[in-house]
Amino acid sequence: MKIQPNESYILDLLVKLLDTPSPSGFTREVIQIVREEAEALSIPFSQNEKGGAILTLKGKDSSCRIAISAHVDTLGAMVRAVNSNGTLAITSVGGFMMNSIENEYCQIHTRSGKVYTGTILSSHPSVHVYSDAREFKREERNMEVRIDELVENKEDVLKLGISVGDFISFDARPVVTSSGLVKSRHLDDKASVAALFGLLESSRREGWLPRHDLVFLISNFEEVGHGAAWIPEGVNEMIAVDMGAMGDNLSCKETDVSICAKDSSGPYDYEMTGRLIDLAKALDIPHAVDIYPHYGSDASAALQAGHNIRAALIGPGVHASHAMERTHKQAIFNTTRLLAAYVAE
Repeated sequence: MKIQPNESYILDLLVKLLDTPSPSGFTREVIQIVREEAEALSIPFSQNEKGGAILTLKGKDSSCRIAISAHVDTLGAMVRAVNSNGTLAITSVGGFMMNSIENEYCQIHTRSGKVYTGTILSSHPSVHVYSDAREFKREERNMEVRIDELVENKEDVLKLGISVGDFISFDARPVVTSSGLVKSRHLDDKASVAALFGLLESSRREGWLPRHDLVFLISNFEEVGHGAAWIPEGVNEMIAVDMGAMGDNLSCKETDVSICAKDSSGPYDYEMTGRLIDLAKALDIPHAVDIYPHYGSDASAALQAGHNIRAALIGPGVHASHAMERTHKQAIFNTTRLLAAYVAE
């Protein structure tokens, strides 16, 4: 089945999601956006105990139930300690290179609801002061947050209400260029969440139904490994929608839909993967089949948790994953098209 995604809807929602802080474990605000979008489309919404969103779309035939997942949680950090000089020591949430967040603006989210801004720096941030500033190792113990408040010591910071365990989000800075490129932090995996909503919006606007019942899991702990360790009952197949990586020994481009044949958890289902490849070819969707040895998905978590399912993995191609990411809008739209073809065939 061919559909025409509502491109402006998808991009507008994507920017809205990107502008909403949501490191793993701190996703209530972004899940509220998911709830509001689901309600606007009259899609039933519920949540699991971890706070992830579950959306359902009834199909023509209930003999099979297909789960489609994407994750709305992102990389981030937490306050590990308040330093004596008034900066914050951090502990990472998710896996990223420390040099990828150096000099980035961030927000500190206190448990009282107060939000402060800051900048992430190494503790030797100036070549005019530190002779080893260039070589100083960028590792967690050497990174700190400079708070945008007049603080000189630990006591000053504590008076602000900042404490150990507060979440730190990285400013995403989303930009959609005139050439159709989308650059931002956290395209992993908010680009896929937007693609899923493109599928739901198309079903409502164009009045089509999937062949089988669909359950959408918008997970909120994928970046720390257990986003879809639990999935709703009765699922036969699962498609994880997550970004496709780019680099050495990989074919994927920013304009492609990535179809992953194998990742760190092992091969994905042969028949499902083959069907996705065949559909992409039939619809002339630019795509690449790749293997990601340093990658895991929500489907990986579900399989490792022992769920009796078949699983596949697709998503828009993203350059510089877990750093300053970039994709092309057509990769996102075509992810929606390929999903629609799979579920409506």
